[in-house]
Amino acid sequence: MTTSHGSDDDHWRRPPAGGPPPPPAEPQPPSAMPPPQPAMPPQPSGGGYAGPPPTTPPPPDWRPPVHLQPPPPRRLPAQDADALDAAETRAQHVTYGLAGVAGLVLLVVICAVCARTLL
Repeated sequence: MTTSHGSDDDHWRRPPAGGPPPPPAEPQPPSAMPPPQPAMPPQPSGGGYAGPPPTTPPPPDWRPPVHLQPPPPRRLPAQDADALDAAETRAQHVTYGLAGVAGLVLLVVICAVCARTLL
């Protein structure tokens, strides 16, 4: 967008060489917020990372208190591999059948849309 004074970018251009100095910026009001604190704590006098604070380990025989003892795991029933294979084959046939029906319906819909467009 241009105005009668020039383009919008004229405000950001440098003044011509030997021209008048730019006007001073408007004074900013003092901020109500305190100055930001440094993100990191001051470094120790030796410089570098001093390491984590020291910890005291618990006594060697200490364990958390145990209130309930869970029962031992039960024995799982035996699996019939032949029955599992037969069920998987039946499920695969159902899946292929449904995919074929969905593909056939999609083909009929596409043919109906194309036929309607041509007529």
